[in-house]
Amino acid sequence: MTTRATRRRTVAVVLAGGTGQRIGLAIPKQLLKIAGRPILEHTLRVFENAPDIDDVIVLMTPSHVTEAEKIVSGAGLRKVSAVLAGGGTRSETTNIAIAAVSGRPGADEDCNLLFHDAVRPMLSQRVVKECVAALERYRAVDVAIPSADTVIVTRTHGGDGEFITEVPDRARLRRGQTPQGFRLSTIRTAYEHAAADPFFQATDDCSVVVKYLPDVPVHVVTGDEYNMKVTQPVDVFIADKLFQLASTTAPAHSGEEFYRDRLAGRTMLVFGGSYGIGGDIARIAREYGANVYALGRSTTGTHVENPDHVDEAFATAYAETGRIDFVVNTAGVLRIGRLDQADNATVREAMEVNYLAPVNIARTSYKYLAETGGQLLLFTSSSYTRGRAEYSLYSSTKAAMVNLTQALSDEWAEDGIRVNCVNPERTATPMRTKAFGQEPEGSLLSSEEVARSSLDVLLSAMTGHVIDVRRQDPTSAPDSAFESALSQVLNHSESQTD
Repeated sequence: MTTRATRRRTVAVVLAGGTGQRIGLAIPKQLLKIAGRPILEHTLRVFENAPDIDDVIVLMTPSHVTEAEKIVSGAGLRKVSAVLAGGGTRSETTNIAIAAVSGRPGADEDCNLLFHDAVRPMLSQRVVKECVAALERYRAVDVAIPSADTVIVTRTHGGDGEFITEVPDRARLRRGQTPQGFRLSTIRTAYEHAAADPFFQATDDCSVVVKYLPDVPVHVVTGDEYNMKVTQPVDVFIADKLFQLASTTAPAHSGEEFYRDRLAGRTMLVFGGSYGIGGDIARIAREYGANVYALGRSTTGTHVENPDHVDEAFATAYAETGRIDFVVNTAGVLRIGRLDQADNATVREAMEVNYLAPVNIARTSYKYLAETGGQLLLFTSSSYTRGRAEYSLYSSTKAAMVNLTQALSDEWAEDGIRVNCVNPERTATPMRTKAFGQEPEGSLLSSEEVARSSLDVLLSAMTGHVIDVRRQDPTSAPDSAFESALSQVLNHSESQTD
């Protein structure tokens, strides 16, 4: 088995040379925002988080290199070592990348290059890993998926339009994706041969190897249906929706010293902190030395739907500690029933507690969190992806928390404030017991586990994320936006907060 110490160095080359003209944009489509982040940033984060990627180079549309550099700097993408101006064609851009890697001091002739379209932001870690693994055995690798559609070959006959001339066997047809991977020496040699051909044309790099190095086999890694290329206006819409629905798994738990170092002396406000998830967050943070204000209706008389109570809680904590680093809201109410049978008081309570209260908590927290570069943590439910009968009030307000998180993380990014949202699996809390009664032992997540994962999120650099907390091993969780979104749509189980 190849270890990290012995495997070849792998450089990801992100090709971001598009102009956006095909979908009618005034800016390159890789700079278009989906789910609050530029497409380019989403794509670069895939490689930033890939253990098998050592270095990343961006080839950007020449007139927008500065914008790409700002994205890299602002997102803290440490693996990106260079942002270079791309060429006028795909092949010119590839040659620039080859020269850049070859010209580096101590360049490894047999290092791996993975060329990936910047506008394929939903690339999975599985595909990256399998491409790198395949390059240990092969000198060229492509990524493709079977064609679900019948493909036809046509010809034009005079002015009468197109006519079918051939219907190839669909079983042998594949739809090409990226990344495309090569040993450095292989792709460089292929392009050297191509340069001598006056009729050379290419839209991808594997075709260059196939044509000019016919003795080099190109291995095919199975891609993913959701590794889509954002090309047409409908692609922008689909990608945006998938990212809005996508969740992230919580960071791994750290050691005792980590928590104590980052919580001791910090100030945390927990609304809904009387019991359940909020109570456990408050207790654990206090054990690590944080100044915690656990606020709840039954303990401190704090009604989250009352703006005066919220303002007073912030003012008191700031006056006593001189800072506010973390704000958590787990408060919520669950009322099950048909909307047409709900009275005015029930509707008003759901709107005030589940929606207006988080909005007011966020508004009040801004000036305090801007001082410390702190974080606001909200809570949603798996029902936010698709409302269910008799959960209309609850599901719709929980969906609002996701949109609020994504919007505020974008609005407050320049102020250094992080905003995230936790989406716990069905959790054993007093509110859930009140709504559903006693449930089978082992069928629910413990509130303490959700609390510990919530602390991991609070202490991370993440912002704008919906973080799944589930019982299964995180390594078995979906690793792509599409898989995560699809999982949530199919999984209608309710997850309740305190």
